[in-house]
Amino acid sequence: MPHLHIKEFKEIEFPSKKDGVSFHFIAKNASYQEEKLIAVSVEEDEFFLLVIDEEGRKLLKSDKLTRPPSVYNVHKALLSYAHLAEMEVISSNVVCHQKNIHLREVTALKDITYFAANFPQNKRIRIEVGFGSGRHLLHQASNNPDVLFIGIEIHTPSIEQVLKQITIQNLDNILVLNYDARLFMELVPSNAVEKIYVHFPVPWDKKPHRRVISTAFVEEARRILNIGGTLELRTDSELYYTYSYETFIAFPKTTLNINKNRDIAVSSKYEDRWKKMEKNIYDLTMINDEESCELSLEGDFHFSKVRLKMQDIFTFCKTVQRVDGGFVNFERCFVLEDGVMLRLSMGSFDKPEHVYVIVKGEEAHYYPKKPLRSKSNLAAHKFLNKVLHG
Repeated sequence: MPHLHIKEFKEIEFPSKKDGVSFHFIAKNASYQEEKLIAVSVEEDEFFLLVIDEEGRKLLKSDKLTRPPSVYNVHKALLSYAHLAEMEVISSNVVCHQKNIHLREVTALKDITYFAANFPQNKRIRIEVGFGSGRHLLHQASNNPDVLFIGIEIHTPSIEQVLKQITIQNLDNILVLNYDARLFMELVPSNAVEKIYVHFPVPWDKKPHRRVISTAFVEEARRILNIGGTLELRTDSELYYTYSYETFIAFPKTTLNINKNRDIAVSSKYEDRWKKMEKNIYDLTMINDEESCELSLEGDFHFSKVRLKMQDIFTFCKTVQRVDGGFVNFERCFVLEDGVMLRLSMGSFDKPEHVYVIVKGEEAHYYPKKPLRSKSNLAAHKFLNKVLHG
């Protein structure tokens, strides 16, 4: 993760701007004075820089919960703050360079709010979950120009590599998203997708709850796939294959195709390595046979007037509240110049979303963006709104 090891943190005047980076406000942890968050925006990206002590070192780095896909924008924000505050930098892994020429005019990279408000309509759509190096995604897009591909990945270098190739190959049928695929699936319209690829997901043998394939994921896949649409799992892990088979077959009605060591048109560098090691490759394909009802979600993320006093808000810090279908975890409280900010995890226990909520007087709002509009998040918000309303 990009960071600056600084001798001493210095606070600037807010708001300020330098080299195209806007610094909006600072939030200070109410329980741990060494931790601070600095709200910044660079181009279209809004995120936090984090000031914290780690192993006796004062670090300025990006907040992982709001970190944008553009490493360039993170580097730019870090260096701009250091220069503006005239801080002494002891060491750094941040480089000062121009933005990659192939990434300057990228339109393929989209935010989750784009899909929530403008999900592509009247198109053939395929989704790849965790595209890694992008070999398969780019190959499929190149050979199927009439299909729109949505590639989902959380590894920033992989995202930038694929965006570069999209520009070089002049592909206009790929959209890229840096987000949790399990949450993304909840906003996709029913019967809208013809294929979902899950190739070589992390097995998570010691943390199975983090696996992409789960009963909830398969349920969403069945809902969003059109009749005849497929969910294709490809893995080198026999344990993951067995677990996934048991998950698929547990449904009252399902159609599966199973293949072992099947050759496909394009393979990843890891798959090439595993084949040289003579590891088995398993393919498990679920075929959807039924049409689903339209997606229907009620509610929004509006807050009523806040009636809870500031000191009472702090009493919720580090508590977990269960709600119908989910939870709200009040992880941390931050003090603002004219209010407070909460860091929460909320929604489903299996796939929680991390958000920040700013409270000033009687007004509250999510920052820098609202949660994904899902059933569990709406239920969690309803509870949170009730808490703040008093």
